[in-house]
Formats: sequence, structure tokens, C-alpha cells
Amino acid sequence: MSKPPARPVLVPGLGLDERSSSRLRQLLPADVVLLPGTGLAEPVPPLEQLAAALRARLGEGPVLLVGHSQSCQVVAAAAGDPRVAGLVLLGPTTDPRLRSPAELALRWLGTAVGERWPRALLVLPQWLRTGPRAMRQLWTALAPDRIDARLRTVRVPVTVARGTRDRLCPHDWAAAVAAAAPQGRLVEIPGASHLTPMTHAGQVAALVRAAAGSAEPGRRRTAT
Repeated sequence: MSKPPARPVLVPGLGLDERSSSRLRQLLPADVVLLPGTGLAEPVPPLEQLAAALRARLGEGPVLLVGHSQSCQVVAAAAGDPRVAGLVLLGPTTDPRLRSPAELALRWLGTAVGERWPRALLVLPQWLRTGPRAMRQLWTALAPDRIDARLRTVRVPVTVARGTRDRLCPHDWAAAVAAAAPQGRLVEIPGASHLTPMTHAGQVAALVRAAAGSAEPGRRRTAT
């Protein structure tokens, strides 16, 4: 008897909330977990505490953790939970080159130009809800973390997805992140920029559905 697919659990990106995945969830049943800095205007704790808060809200497994942008670091940190059968990382933004404020601003502007407007304008009320203080705290807390190093110990399938116009998550960085995971793969969404759950919900739903179907606890590999 075949096992049921893993249940997707979505964690929004920096400053975003459940509205960022509303179109996606019309196509794909999924839960959303909000955390400080991602939908909640609360003081942001260290990364490991954010991961613990996520694990506390997972419910029964198996689950497929889907992170977007900076929340990719949180889902990667939570991947050791036995209920987690796989990860989908949408546009992970921990490229060390982004630690320079000038480089970050340049990349952000280049990415914003490629977004689908006015859909992308829906980020503004979400940022207002989360607030600049929590957003700044989340960036400060998570930016130093090397997700590529963390993924070397993750023993579940990992799908890294980026838009081909996303300069916050360029091809070389996304490829390096995917290669770091023992069971990693890279998917690129043609014409998309950074806000893929909002602007390319159909393509994201398809890749999440495929990852959920293949992410089974029995497919874990033990470390050697």
C-alpha cells in the first residue's frame, strides 16, 4: 500500500505573511506557519529558537517544509525532525555576497525590476504588518548563517527553486546550495524573479506537489 504524500508546511519570506501564499494554496492544500519577522511583529530570537518554534507547530508527519527567501534557513535548521520528509527552498537568500549593504541594495533593485507588478505590490501591507523592526532583526539574526554548510547534514530530498530573473538568489548560488545537500536538485522557473509564490503560483504548486509525492520518511538516507 502506497504511503500518502508529505503534507506541505509553508513558511513565508522576510516580512511576508500568509497572504504571500494565498494563490499557491488555492492550487495546493498546505499549512502556513508564521514566525517573528515572517508575519509576526515580535522580537526575533536566534535561528535555533525559530527552528524549534517551527517544529512545535508541525503537527503529525510526514511533512514537506517549504521555505521562501530568508525562511529557507529556518526550514533547513528544522530538517532534522523525524516528521520532516523533504525540503523545498524557494529563492534562498543567504548568498555571502549579500552581506554588503551596497551589494544587497543593488541586487534588490535588479530583482524588483523583474517582478510582476502590480501583484508584487501585495508585499507592502504584509511588510507593514510585520514591521521594519522585526524584519531588520530577522535579517541580522539569519544573514550570517551558511545554509549550504547546514544542508550537508540534511538527509532528506531537497529541492532548490529560483526564478531565472532573481538576482537575490543567482544561479551560481542556488546551484551551490542544491549541490551541498546529499539529495539536492535545482529547479529554475523561467521568467520569474524572487516572489515566486505570489507571481508564479502554478509553477511553484507543481514543483511542491512533485516534491511532496517523492518525500517519504522511508527515503531518508543515513549519514556515512
